Amino acid sequence: APTSNRSGGGSLSFSSGRSQTTAEHPQSREAASANLWAVYVSEAEKYDKRLVESWKRDMEGILIFAGLFSASLTAFIIESYQTLTPDSGDATVLLLNRISQQLAASNNGTPFAIPMETSFRTPATSVVCNTLWFLSLGLSLTCALVATLVEQWGRNFLHRTEMHSAPIIRARIFSYLYYGLKRFKMQAVVEIIPLLLHTSLFLFFAGLIPFLIPISTTLAGVTAALLAILATIYLVLTALPAAYPDCPYRTPLSSSLWNIIQAYQYLKCQWLHRMEAAHYLSQRLASKSMMEVMTKNATDPSGERSRRDLNALTWTVNALADETELEPLIDAIPDAIWGPHGRRLVHDFQIQSLVTHPRADLSGRIARLFSSCETGLLSPDLERHRRISCYKALWAIGSLAQ
Repeated sequence: APTSNRSGGGSLSFSSGRSQTTAEHPQSREAASANLWAVYVSEAEKYDKRLVESWKRDMEGILIFAGLFSASLTAFIIESYQTLTPDSGDATVLLLNRISQQLAASNNGTPFAIPMETSFRTPATSVVCNTLWFLSLGLSLTCALVATLVEQWGRNFLHRTEMHSAPIIRARIFSYLYYGLKRFKMQAVVEIIPLLLHTSLFLFFAGLIPFLIPISTTLAGVTAALLAILATIYLVLTALPAAYPDCPYRTPLSSSLWNIIQAYQYLKCQWLHRMEAAHYLSQRLASKSMMEVMTKNATDPSGERSRRDLNALTWTVNALADETELEPLIDAIPDAIWGPHGRRLVHDFQIQSLVTHPRADLSGRIARLFSSCETGLLSPDLERHRRISCYKALWAIGSLAQ
């Protein structure tokens, strides 16, 4: 889903430098600003549609998995809940056994002592197993219900923003409804749904252990080991993004763990009476999310960033196998090295590395691009543009040695 937001900041007030002699009709003022608000509507519509579409795709996948999982879980529950009540078949066998013993005693002329009836006791493993599985089923169905509601809320959101054609009215409806999404934490609700499904799945695996204990302790032990491994992997996947912002793995609990770690560091600094550090961490806790920290680490100047930039450009040069695809990159080289006020030094390392790197061989690619002008397959305008691009790129690269 899109991670940025389109919230405006602050409030502005304007005062006119001249007095108005005639009052303008409100509808005329709004019509005059229609083009201004149409730009906002265009951008907001693209952002909101991407957001709602990402929610819809997530909910569709969750609904499919929740439906299949609930059906499988129901089959297990049908078998397990029968152990909570006495088996009528066992009672019938016991009654027939007593009748047989009584008939045998009467034929032999011996007295028959009626044995004491033993009351049925539900096994503890059955209680634990069924409790976990019914909780799992309830969470799975709740997950499906909330996912269905989220899809409906998303469609309703888009429908209400398209009810009017006037740009200024649509703009104000967009803004009003978007801030409603932020106010009522719609994104948090969307992130809770996978957590419900994950919890339901772990409860199912936990219920397998008491279900298998009366059958085979070996199977129960294997299942317990599997559950421990899965739980450990899940915890590691939850913690990795908090330690490494570039980690692609995360769970619905990763953001919560991040906030807990930041709060712990803040309280630790307060306890150590390090007020400056505590003040810094309090601001970080209030304003820095995992996404913001990732963006900062990716964009701050560093040796790692320079190496990443070089790898990205090297991959780009290798990926552009066709001359037509390579030409826009060659066009961009002079602007990366020279600006309107002189040399730009920020990209010198990357450009020089592309020239000397054996895999990129930028100078050789430019030479082959220039040679393609001799094939006679290009129009005069395109041939002239390609020659000029190659000349400019070679001149800019040559200026790096100065």
